Amino acid sequence: MPEFHSEPYIYLPSVSHKSALVAWGAFYFRTTSSGKSKIVDDHELKYVHPPRKDSIGARSAPYGPARVEIYDAAGRTVGVATTEVANHCWVAGLTPSTEYTYKVFVKGEEWAVGDRWDWSAKDKALVQTGRRYDNRFCTSPDPNAPAGRLTFAVMGDFGVGVRKHSETYRQQQVADALLKVVDSEHVSLLITTGDNIYAGSRLLGIPIGGTGDEDDDWFFTYFQPYRYIINRIPVYPSIGNHDADETEERDDRAQVEDNFYIRERILGEEAAGRASFCPGLFYKFRYGSDIEFVCIDTSKEDFFRGKRLFEYPKHWDFIEQSFPAGGGAVRWRIPFAHHPLFSAGPQHHNTRGMERLVPLFERAGVRVMFTGHEHNFQHSQVGGFHHFVTGAAGKLRRTPPSDFADAHTVSWATQCHFLLARIDGGQMIVRAIGDLEHPEDPPADIVRIGPDGNPVTAPMEIRSAV
Repeated sequence: MPEFHSEPYIYLPSVSHKSALVAWGAFYFRTTSSGKSKIVDDHELKYVHPPRKDSIGARSAPYGPARVEIYDAAGRTVGVATTEVANHCWVAGLTPSTEYTYKVFVKGEEWAVGDRWDWSAKDKALVQTGRRYDNRFCTSPDPNAPAGRLTFAVMGDFGVGVRKHSETYRQQQVADALLKVVDSEHVSLLITTGDNIYAGSRLLGIPIGGTGDEDDDWFFTYFQPYRYIINRIPVYPSIGNHDADETEERDDRAQVEDNFYIRERILGEEAAGRASFCPGLFYKFRYGSDIEFVCIDTSKEDFFRGKRLFEYPKHWDFIEQSFPAGGGAVRWRIPFAHHPLFSAGPQHHNTRGMERLVPLFERAGVRVMFTGHEHNFQHSQVGGFHHFVTGAAGKLRRTPPSDFADAHTVSWATQCHFLLARIDGGQMIVRAIGDLEHPEDPPADIVRIGPDGNPVTAPMEIRSAV
């Protein structure tokens, strides 16, 4: 490996029924005298060749003239897009519910082809294990027709980094399980319940994350652990307190917007009533005509006198319009956010002010909500409404919850995990899948515990209102 190594990345920020947003970038590494790999900080990119100021993201300087090609199952080229001013392209003219493959070419050469170099926590270096990009995806269903079925994943509070791990820091082990499930269960999309990246916390004296306001902070916390997932399915983020200035010294919203291509994805959506943006991140998207996700920004900002952003007048208007009486034509309307409506603790409990959302959910026939913030798993139920806390996709809090009555808890677990949800008509089945001690292990559901301390084995089944 040369003194400076450029490792190229490919990702798929957005997919619709007729188009795909394809992006690319690279991270730079220096080889130390002991043979270890050290990521090049943003302010040191001026020393690489050719010099750069950034690595990834919607605003990153172009690596050169680029072309994206999309192919159908027979290998025929069905879409082409080019750019000389960015490291991303929208490719249009695709067909709903269709599988495609794609390639990226920069300066005439295929980007990120061949065996890749991936981070090894054991070796503290980039290593090759024969892994290559499998650039394939499936478009969403026609928005004017019911989808009927959808499998999606949910993870929260994950961005602690993969440079080190312990019994309570398990981001890579959860990512390994998620990759296997994406492969085997035909997962179409991933939503996050916030805290996409943490400030520079330390594990065993070594920084495991980053401040989140520079590109290099995102290598260990996002682009490397989910490398072979985010090139195939889109990720829809929500904002957590560690992504905003509620907890951090710096507000990481700009980097979240840049690395998740928020502005490029919701351009024109605010005018159409499908987003409310800046300050705050509120948006909704449909999968077919019968399934709709609604992202609610529950964070706080100083300019709003410490109130939660969903109470900001223009955002509240968006929320009221997003949860109409009777539910409209949408069978499944699924809100997701960071702060929990219900939580039995141990550190975070029912979020004050969130109860204002309950009447809107009731009138719109909402049956399920996904949140994070508390670093464990919790399932609450009030009548036909199910509420999930999934805040342990990277960092675990081992102290068990206890405030079960106020949180309406039916099961909980202190184990790192992500959620897998499958919709089939009027039924949704949710599973909580644990981390993998070894990458070759099969994914398995975590052991859930009831408020009485006994294991809960009943499936987490939810029925739609119609």
